[in-house]
Amino acid sequence: MNIIKSSAKKIIIFTFLGLSILHTDALKSAEEIKIVYSVFSRTINVKELKEFALYGKADKNLKRLLKLTNTKNDGIKDILEKEFQIPLSIASKLMYSEIGNVILTRLSKIIHPPNARDEKTGVLALRSSVIKGIDIGEGKINTITFFEGYPTKKVILNVNALSKIMNKVESIAELLEFFKNSPLNKIKTN
Repeated sequence: MNIIKSSAKKIIIFTFLGLSILHTDALKSAEEIKIVYSVFSRTINVKELKEFALYGKADKNLKRLLKLTNTKNDGIKDILEKEFQIPLSIASKLMYSEIGNVILTRLSKIIHPPNARDEKTGVLALRSSVIKGIDIGEGKINTITFFEGYPTKKVILNVNALSKIMNKVESIAELLEFFKNSPLNKIKTN
């Protein structure tokens, strides 16, 4: 009788292990990117974005979006194809470091799951996306593999938050440029 019980337990354990392994292989990646700007939004299919990156063919939704933003196809294609090579072990360490957490927290305001109620959920999704994206890209990551690694079917891209950060980056760049070329340096050296 004990042999039957222990065999039944082993079968149940192996069944759950098998299902969990199969389930992780069946995890979906992002299928849609919802671009939100103020009260307006547009949805882009990741598969169509990938085809655009590979072949330069834009579907009607992407064509409309490119026309609305007055963006050239080559510029978007370059952004989508730009690859960064980084070993998975280093990326993982960076994602879990203190500076990595700060960066991910700020990025989670721009890119996040649709129903994220807090920054922590966005940070976890971004961390997962980067690590899985590098794995998909076999040691390299680009915009497409990043979204292919995203753990939810839909991703929100908040353009308002992105533009705020871009304005800050531009302001910092201008400030650094001013101090680099500052006339005060000429006075100090004379």
